[in-house]
Amino acid sequence: MTDFPITIFHNPACGTSRNVVAMVEAAGYAPTVVEYLQAGWTRERLLDLSARAGLPLRDLIRDKGTPAEALGLLAADVSDERILEAMVADPILVNRPIVVTPKGVALCRPSEAVLDLLEQRPAGFTKEDGEVVIP
Repeated sequence: MTDFPITIFHNPACGTSRNVVAMVEAAGYAPTVVEYLQAGWTRERLLDLSARAGLPLRDLIRDKGTPAEALGLLAADVSDERILEAMVADPILVNRPIVVTPKGVALCRPSEAVLDLLEQRPAGFTKEDGEVVIP
């Protein structure tokens, strides 16, 4: 469906991200998939997505499997500017998947969160781990 554009900022190594892409496709959409580890981030895009999702930059930090803690980004007193600089320098620090549709922007963890951003849902969906999602 091209009249309902969907962009997914995706990491193919992430099961949650893969489930979101598959769920969107199962609903009949052809999303634009941005592999952000290769494409990278700009300050402007991260600030825009953060604002549109209603999430502070701190809530977009991925700590699992990243150098976030070693870089000191998880401390309560770290500035948004420092977080933003680190995310632009090392895209792995941004959690995923972030999904953009005409209905809004969200960090879709768990993957079922994407359903709130769609006009139509899949009839049913089974995640990679076998969990059945009944939208």
